[in-house]
Amino acid sequence: MAVSRTGTGPADGHRALVLHHSPAAPRAAVLLLHGGRADALEAPPALDPPALRMRPFASAVVRAAPPGVLAVGRVRYRHRGWNGPREDAVHDARQALRALLHETGTETGTEAGTGTDAEAVPVPVPVPVVLVGHSMGGRAALRLAGDPGVRGVVALAPWCPPGETVAPPRDRRVIALHDPADRVTAADDTWAYLARAADEGAHTLGIRMPRGGHSMLRDARSWHRITTSLTLGLLGLAPLPVPLTDPGGPPGVPLPARRVLDRIDAVTR
Repeated sequence: MAVSRTGTGPADGHRALVLHHSPAAPRAAVLLLHGGRADALEAPPALDPPALRMRPFASAVVRAAPPGVLAVGRVRYRHRGWNGPREDAVHDARQALRALLHETGTETGTEAGTGTDAEAVPVPVPVPVVLVGHSMGGRAALRLAGDPGVRGVVALAPWCPPGETVAPPRDRRVIALHDPADRVTAADDTWAYLARAADEGAHTLGIRMPRGGHSMLRDARSWHRITTSLTLGLLGLAPLPVPLTDPGGPPGVPLPARRVLDRIDAVTR
């Protein structure tokens, strides 16, 4: 994996994007959003366990993608917490998304210059992005599901409080993986969120993980494999193993992970 570098930041100097893998001419991108706390104003430590937990997801998706086509970055938060109405994670995630679109855009579009002898100048055309967020990062990713450039969201054990705002516009794709035994965030809240998103016209898919809890450490390989396959499928870089429209049941009813893994085996043979 390429050496990390940071993306352009605003006037206050904060760089919300850390690029982990950036080929010369990417065709798609993944933005990773790690977890945090409900309330915490201190900055995340350099070796933040929630951020470290996302590294295997980054490695897995880069290994599985066709060579030289996928950029991968992560969000660097100013604060460890969501912090109520401040919604700090959303602001940092949106800044990182914009930086990622800028960093990976291909100069194939053109616009007219100014003046009598103006020539068309290249304009970066953003590549499609899938947001992969865990816990608090999953909540932030869902809030950004309707932002320009976002192809879809894969939320891992997301924090979806009852009544959480449904951001995905019609036809956006939203996937969530959750272990019902998770004691930090509630899988039932996730399925309820997906049902509301489906009512608003989003294509949704819930996947019931049999192990892993909130940290996703038990049976980590299944978490990595399912996330990678669905992410590449949303980006059009691999077959999508299961359909999001009417995925074997009414909206909000999750599929068992074993069924999804069997479909991944079938499409990758």
